[in-house]
Amino acid sequence: MNILVTGGAGYIGSHTAKVLKQSGFNPVTLDNLSYGHEWAVKWGPFEKGDLADGDFVRGVLTRHKIEAVVHFAAFTYVGESVTNPRKYYQNNVVNTLNLLNAMQDCGVKTIVFSSTCATYGEPQHVPISESHPQRPINPYGEAKLAVERMLHWYGGAYGLRSCALRYFNAAGADEDGENGEDHDPETHLIPLVIFAVQGKRSHVDIYGTDYPTPDGTAIRDYIHVVDLADAHVRALRHLLDGKGSLALNLGTGKGNSVREVIAAVERVSGKKVPARETGRRAGDPPALVADARRANEVLGWKPRYTDIATIVEHAWRWHSRK
Repeated sequence: MNILVTGGAGYIGSHTAKVLKQSGFNPVTLDNLSYGHEWAVKWGPFEKGDLADGDFVRGVLTRHKIEAVVHFAAFTYVGESVTNPRKYYQNNVVNTLNLLNAMQDCGVKTIVFSSTCATYGEPQHVPISESHPQRPINPYGEAKLAVERMLHWYGGAYGLRSCALRYFNAAGADEDGENGEDHDPETHLIPLVIFAVQGKRSHVDIYGTDYPTPDGTAIRDYIHVVDLADAHVRALRHLLDGKGSLALNLGTGKGNSVREVIAAVERVSGKKVPARETGRRAGDPPALVADARRANEVLGWKPRYTDIATIVEHAWRWHSRK
């Protein structure tokens, strides 16, 4: 079965393409390489192009006889979305609309969508369940929520089956070192701490040390990228089995603070992390942790890599090879 993976040359998309291949599917990657890497496309055909080009998308769907889509293609920098919302609405909303229309034109009725916990906005309670109000506080989260609403209405009108996966902080790398995280610019905490140890950065900033948390630094739910990939494949099977559309959180259900991440990198590397304490960033909540029990109940999904030391070890192995 041929599965289109949009954004499949990116971090989570390429890991998912590998798990799709291992699960008996044939992943067809569509990516414009604005942030993805052609070297990360290893497990199926590659179509270089843009979702803005509806004729191109319809051609890919037809040529490869695509039966379902896993949709990652999006811009993901929250800060940039605030300063340049036009870019995010155009790419993340309008281009996704182009994809949905092409799918409808070609009779493709199944999509797994890469959503985000940013659709919830400021947490009213932690851990965050799927019933938490969705009130985004930035254009990135607003755009993802807009797509979730489109999926809902396309489902009712056209019979589109969809699963929106709202995940928390993607982290880690392939256990065998074949694939890993490579963003430019890099904004994720774990690679930034590793870069500081490796001398690729002078230091890592700790934004805020006065949060109401055990060590004063912000807490996040770090979910291994391979576990995320596994959840996408399970969601795809759920839909292909004819089961209903749904939206699910993906996370470990526990959080780690910035200081705990730094300590884990120090243990794995055997080196001291050069760190600088500075003030809080606007809009950063003290803690973001998922209630992902429903993903286990519905998909039978449970993260395998829940220990921050293991996640850091896999990331360290990957970044040490580069």
